[in-house]
Amino acid sequence: MGMGMADSHLDGVPAMRKTTASSSSSLNIAFLLSMVATNLLSLYHLSTRASTAPPLLLPAAHQAQAQDEQLLRQLTAIRATVSQLNHLRSSTPPPPPPPPELLLYSRLAPLASACSAHPDLLHRFMSYTPFSPCPDDALSLAEPLLLRGCHPLPRRRCFSSSSISSSHNLNNLPTDPFSPLPDSAVRWPPGAKCTSFSCLPPSLGFDLARTEAARFLRAEGPLDLTVPQLLRLASLSRAGPIRLGLDVGGGTGTLAARLKRAANATVLTTTMNLGAPYSEAAAARGVVPLHAPLQQRFPVGDATMDLVRAGHAVNRWIPEAALEFLWYDADRVLRPRGLLWVDHFWCRRPDLAAVYQPMLRRLGYKTLKWAVADKTTPTPTAPPGAKHDHVYLTALLQKP
Repeated sequence: MGMGMADSHLDGVPAMRKTTASSSSSLNIAFLLSMVATNLLSLYHLSTRASTAPPLLLPAAHQAQAQDEQLLRQLTAIRATVSQLNHLRSSTPPPPPPPPELLLYSRLAPLASACSAHPDLLHRFMSYTPFSPCPDDALSLAEPLLLRGCHPLPRRRCFSSSSISSSHNLNNLPTDPFSPLPDSAVRWPPGAKCTSFSCLPPSLGFDLARTEAARFLRAEGPLDLTVPQLLRLASLSRAGPIRLGLDVGGGTGTLAARLKRAANATVLTTTMNLGAPYSEAAAARGVVPLHAPLQQRFPVGDATMDLVRAGHAVNRWIPEAALEFLWYDADRVLRPRGLLWVDHFWCRRPDLAAVYQPMLRRLGYKTLKWAVADKTTPTPTAPPGAKHDHVYLTALLQKP
């Protein structure tokens, strides 16, 4: 019996130990949870106070130090930005230099660059006595400088030697621009090959009563464009009346005289006195000559001309860059629907298709006339009997 009681007592001890262990672990978990909750509440309370509490008032010394530190930080940021910009600018490659053609033929180039390239001619040209008559060296010095782009000429303090002397009589000038000019209308330079109009070849434009009187009135082939045809095409294309025009390389001004008579138009003629007095002859006929080389920018305003004609002086001997500048300067001075007349432009046939036709097409003009024909006259450099492949182009184009 005693043994039974003892066994029953011993059997109850493990049960009590299990109950005590489970209750203590539950207390430990509860204690941990309470500690974590307490810490979270404390952190939340402190962060709330920090965000709502007013800033502490620092002493003046501390405020000055804080301002200095802030200023140093700003200066450091500015210095870093400037350094970054300098790095980017130095790492960017410089733009390529312009092509030599643009430097040589640009109409916007400084005049001194063209004049300084020919110091011998310029020195001789500037060797004159101020406040006295200018030396008579137009053929030997003035025209060569003009052709080389040294324009306007730098003489400023000498008197022109082209003043009318007692042997000249302005009353002898004809009122008809197609009448012969008197020899006294021109001051013939000393040493010139010709000292009269009769000495000059008729093909140069000085046979006014016969050769020039028939020009622009009769069409002898598909390349010719007469003034009546020009006026009719201008009307059909709604280009408007031709009132103002520019004849580039127009010689003695025959087109200007013809349009003045047919349409009361004012046409400026660019001339050069190359071997003959073109400017003086045009002025004696009552039309306006512009003594200007082909590489010069046209001295007229933008969108002011109804017509621009490129005469025989405009041909393949002009460098491509200078010729392209000429076409775009013609576009500059033409008004909308104005007409560009390319008259008997001659070149090699392969160059027409490869160079000059694309150059004109890039303008985007409407084609009113386009005629190409063989150039039957051999070039001066071709040997006798040699077959040449030169062609003429006549085109009438309308600006959009």
